[in-house]
Parts: sequence; structure tokens; C-alpha cells
Amino acid sequence: MSSRARSTTSSRARSTNGDWPAVSAVLTVLNEEKHLRSAVGSVLAQDYPGDIEVLLALGPSKDKTDAVAAAMSAEDPRVICVQNPSGRTPEGLNKTIAASHHQIVARVDGHAELPDHYLRTAVELLQRTGAVNVGGLMWAVGHNEFERAVARAMTSRFGVGNAPFHVGGAEGPADTVYLGVFRREALEAVGGYDEAFTRAQDWEMNYRLRRAGGLIWFTPELRVSYRPRGSVTTLSQQYFNYGLWRGEVMRQHPDTVNLRYLAPPTALLGVAVGLVTGVIGLFTLPVLRWGFVLPAGYLALVLAGSLVTGRGLGWRARLWLPVVYASMHGSWGTGFFASLKRYIRRAVP
Repeated sequence: MSSRARSTTSSRARSTNGDWPAVSAVLTVLNEEKHLRSAVGSVLAQDYPGDIEVLLALGPSKDKTDAVAAAMSAEDPRVICVQNPSGRTPEGLNKTIAASHHQIVARVDGHAELPDHYLRTAVELLQRTGAVNVGGLMWAVGHNEFERAVARAMTSRFGVGNAPFHVGGAEGPADTVYLGVFRREALEAVGGYDEAFTRAQDWEMNYRLRRAGGLIWFTPELRVSYRPRGSVTTLSQQYFNYGLWRGEVMRQHPDTVNLRYLAPPTALLGVAVGLVTGVIGLFTLPVLRWGFVLPAGYLALVLAGSLVTGRGLGWRARLWLPVVYASMHGSWGTGFFASLKRYIRRAVP
């Protein structure tokens, strides 16, 4: 992004509606034919007194996403299309921010639908708190029994730890938030999104904003509906990538290491070591059979956690819940160890 160009453009792009600043909503989209109209519509229909524009970073989609985007742009000049040939999220975000015009930048997901008050509440919070980024809950909502199990796991501390943007909590300062509504000058000051991060770029961005002295503010009022993955395979791939890129964040920023992020790889390592030593004990030293206590203990913990957190779900969703928890924990841990392997390969000549 060019700060000189941004300052010139932003001075021309202030809202004509009183003191409400104009907002640029930015989305990176890839194969979003089914959801794009509703996502963009939820932005344009905001109960917000200021001006709004929507910029779409169009990746190399294999469906009719580009045609849908072009039609919306033709229907409403507030919708602007930007080409993102790589299809990568951080590059698309930087391209849309660079092409946008307004002093407030709101990141929106192609699968998300914003509540009507989202931008009004976010801008009020920016003004009241002095924060550089405000955001809220990634509220998973399932549409079938498997998705409902995933949604419950993604909003429980047993599934994802105590991050407020997953499980909720009181309004206040936070390490990160879902999506985010930013002050443009804060984004420019830290150089935009780090394009090395295919995933976890939002967490890494918020880390640099905080390190620069900025305040990240969480509020449960900004609850955005999110549809979770629909199969064990896609869920496992998602959480493998989460673990892989969280490991990369911790490698680059060692002071971000905490017990919550180390819990899944620790559990995975315990289960693996327990199984190996237990099997060895079946053929050699009987005392090594005690290794089976570790995987058995984890299984018992998952079953107990599923009983507690599964209340209110249908019986099919409750049956899926232990599988979902094990998939999330195991995939996250596997991804984390994969990130360490990549680091070692780069470090060893």
C-alpha cells in the first residue's frame, strides 16, 4: 500500500453523513458462487449512516464467482472488483485495501453474513475506545448433525481453548478478534498483512498492531454467523492448517507461545508415545504396557468432554462430537509438528 496515495484519496473519501466515517469492506473470494451475493448484500444493507464500498479480491475460481461479482458491480457502483491471480488471502487483502478509498477498513469473509448493526457498532467502538481494530465472535452455526457437532466444538473451551472470539466473554482488550474493523492508518503503519502467512495472517497482523502500541478490542455484540466444515476430511484439513500456521507465528514471534497453543501437540505426542510404548510392551517388557494409559486417558477425556458440552444437541450430533474433538485436536497437533519440521529443514544446511 502507498501511504501517499492513501492519504490523498482518504481526504476525498470522507462520508457526507455527519461524523460517520466512510467504510471500505474488503473480501477475498474463491469459489464463492453460492454465498457471495448474501455476503456482499449483508454489507450493503448495513444500518450505517456513512458511505460504504465493497471491494472483492477475485481469485482463480472454478465456478461462476467472477460472473456473480461482475453482475453485482454492474448493478451497484459501490461494488469494486480487484484481480487476485494467486488466490491467496493475504495478497488479496492487501490488494483490496490498496484499491480502497476510505479511512475505516472492515474485513469480511465470503461465507459470513454480518448482522445489520455490525458496522455502526464497530465504528462507535473505534471512536469510544481509541482501538485500532475491533471485532467479535466467529459464531459457528451448523445446518446438519455433523455441522452442529462441529459448531458446538468450535464454540467450546474444550474444543478451541478460551479465545474470546470463539467462546465469547466480556467486552475488552484482546489478542485478536474475528475479521476486524480497522483504522486505515494503523494498517499502513505496520505495512499491511504479511503475505508469507497463508493462514493465521489475522492473528499475526493483530500481534504487530499490538506490538506497535495499538489496542485490539473484542465485543460479543459483533457476532458473525459462520458455517463450519461439512466433513471429517475438510475439518481435519482446516485444523491441520491452523496448527501449521500457528506454529509459524510462534516461530517468528516466540513471545506468543502459550499453553493453549501447546495443548493439542502435547496431547498428540502423549497419545503417540503411549501407543508405541504400549505395543512394545506387548512383546517385550510388560511394564511398558502402562503406556496405553495415555491414549486411554485422552479417550476418556474426550468422551467426558463430549458428554458435558453436547447437552442440547440431537443424538446424532452427540455421537459425532467425540470424532470432531479428536479430529480437531489431532489435526492441529499434526500441523504444529509439521511446522517444526519445516523450520528444522530451513535451519539445517
